[in-house]
Amino acid sequence: MTAKKSTSEARKSAPAAKRTAAAGKKSAAPGKAAGTAAEKTAKAKKTVTVKKTADGKNAPEKTTAKKTTAKKAADKKTAGKKTAAAKKTAAPEAPAARKAESRVALVRRARRMNRELAEVYPYAHPELDFRNSFELLVATVLSAQTTDLRVNQTTPALFAAYPTPEDMAAADPEALEELIRPTGFFRAKAKSLLGLSSALRDRFGGEVPGRLEDLVTLPGVGRKTANVVLGNAFGVPGLTVDTHFGRLVRRFGWTTQQDPEKVEAEIAEIFPKSEWTMLSHRLIFHGRRVCHSRKPACGACPVAPLCPSYGEGETDPEKAKKLLKYEMGGKPGQRLRPPADFPGPPAPPLGAA
Repeated sequence: MTAKKSTSEARKSAPAAKRTAAAGKKSAAPGKAAGTAAEKTAKAKKTVTVKKTADGKNAPEKTTAKKTTAKKAADKKTAGKKTAAAKKTAAPEAPAARKAESRVALVRRARRMNRELAEVYPYAHPELDFRNSFELLVATVLSAQTTDLRVNQTTPALFAAYPTPEDMAAADPEALEELIRPTGFFRAKAKSLLGLSSALRDRFGGEVPGRLEDLVTLPGVGRKTANVVLGNAFGVPGLTVDTHFGRLVRRFGWTTQQDPEKVEAEIAEIFPKSEWTMLSHRLIFHGRRVCHSRKPACGACPVAPLCPSYGEGETDPEKAKKLLKYEMGGKPGQRLRPPADFPGPPAPPLGAA
């Protein structure tokens, strides 16, 4: 009786136990879901997940989003520092190169450059040694296709032998050629000197004329030579469009012309006539000392901020300083007898060490 009762009670209690177990399972489900979310969050916070390789060693599998973001930020910061350093070391861009100019702006800039060059070269002068208009005329003819220094080293002996147009007109061609041989193209130059000396003797009474119209009729004398003589022997303003002058006015953006006469005409419209002679000296000085043909010393140029061609040459100040020539580089000038205010030493005579 007792055994049957126990069995009956057990049967009755079984459904209740099942219900309790089911309820336990249902209540455990949310906990399991919460645990899964927590695990995912924990995994996301880890910088690197690890997996087993074939040989059983642990190896990094991938970088998480946080590490990638941090790396990008670091790279951006490094790039920013590099850019800032580059900007700090780079020379400033020339203002004239950044935008097109009106005619008025060009004239103002050109005149400002001339004023600044006047401050740099207050001693600018013709770099040929001469004592009178005849010597200047002869020296200028000889200066074609050679340096003024070589002419200055050659003319002392030349003028000692032939001091006047009459003397030179009567010279033996071979003896004259030998004296001027160091200047190059000596045969053609000797012919020009004999011709212009004879013309001065026969047509102008042994005197160099003071008019451009007359000077250009002499053998070997063009507008450039005539303007040199007029500006420096007679005080008549003129533009000397030689190689240096032409190169600089184009680099400065004052003109795009190549023909010397067209260059002369355009530059004459920019500057007042009173400035022509000294402007010529300043540009020639600057072209020989700083703004060289092949490698201009942009980093040592006093008018670099106004030059649209800044950057064609060396921009590093220390390297550019080593490119400076003549007195700007602490070396002798081109004249054996320079003016009293010339800041450099005179050039040595021909054959001197």
